[in-house]
Amino acid sequence: MIEIVKPMDIEKRSFEIITQLLGERQPAPEVADVVKRVIHTTADFDYADNLVFSEGAAQKGVKALRAGCHIVTDTSMAMAGINKTALKKLGGEVHCFIADPDVAQEAKERGITRSAVSMERAAELDKPCIFAIGNAPTALLAIEELIGQGRLEPALVIGVPVGFVNVVESKERIIASGVPHIVARGRKGGSNVAAAIVNALLYRIGR
Repeated sequence: MIEIVKPMDIEKRSFEIITQLLGERQPAPEVADVVKRVIHTTADFDYADNLVFSEGAAQKGVKALRAGCHIVTDTSMAMAGINKTALKKLGGEVHCFIADPDVAQEAKERGITRSAVSMERAAELDKPCIFAIGNAPTALLAIEELIGQGRLEPALVIGVPVGFVNVVESKERIIASGVPHIVARGRKGGSNVAAAIVNALLYRIGR
């Protein structure tokens, strides 16, 4: 039977259904909005178990956004999915260096990925940043290396790349690094998941 829902109420109804279907797997109150927005984006209830939050990660992300931090993504898709209007009101911008010709040239010369070079570019930004990584494990590995070198101090790392090569390992390294993080353990993730997590944090501020 088709459920009749007004267009303006579809998202609200979707979240009601998600809450109902989660049953006894309800996420902790301090992260419920993030987990449910990822499920809303993917229709994948595994994220109720896969998403790992360091202590106070969501709150730290919101604090950084309120202070006007920038967002760095590893894909144009993630950048496109982030609510830039809400971010701009807070003084923040989204950066994605992956398509820059000089990044591509340097990556080719050094024999590394454009994602890794992009994270090095991000380390040169003069504002605190949240990193939203949805595609490239090498971006997470570069972030970990830059942190170890003292060249980078992220406000938050959203580590949700999807795939098979070094995906699990790169996520575990971010978890072990001690940096504030929201990570999707295992192989699942994606640029849409990275954007959904950023948006969930932004919507906390907009409420």
